[in-house]
Amino acid sequence: MINTDTVREIAEAHLLGGTGFLVDVRVRDGNVISILLDDDEGISIEKCMVLSRHLESMLDRDAEDFSLDVSSPGLDQPLKLHRQYLKNIGRTVQLKITGAGKAEGKLTKATEDEITIAIREKRRIEGRKAKEWVEEEQTYPLNALDWTKIQISFKGK
Repeated sequence: MINTDTVREIAEAHLLGGTGFLVDVRVRDGNVISILLDDDEGISIEKCMVLSRHLESMLDRDAEDFSLDVSSPGLDQPLKLHRQYLKNIGRTVQLKITGAGKAEGKLTKATEDEITIAIREKRRIEGRKAKEWVEEEQTYPLNALDWTKIQISFKGK
């Protein structure tokens, strides 16, 4: 069976010095290789194809047959790496907080250990009749989150 570490090393060596990075590498039974590729500048089909072709040329089909799939993480996939958080600063995210429900807001900061989101909601302000929009930042440790997902936004012209 093809080794996951071998595939990861080949892919990382190819991506070294560029803007692309690996999110996940899996090798399942039957040498079914699945790679999730992302890029700081946005992922494209061409970038996935280039990595796929490189891996095809580096792995020996005569020694072990394999199936290879290189794709980008879908919008429904949770963020896994610090680099993905950095790439998505400024976008709206939804958080699943372990044992405490969900939160949604604009990702404003990401460190190796925590993220900060700006939450905007209507609140009643003392001394005023109508609710007003209030924005506040909240910080969450990454180890207190089950997942973080990008929220899709459809803005009309």
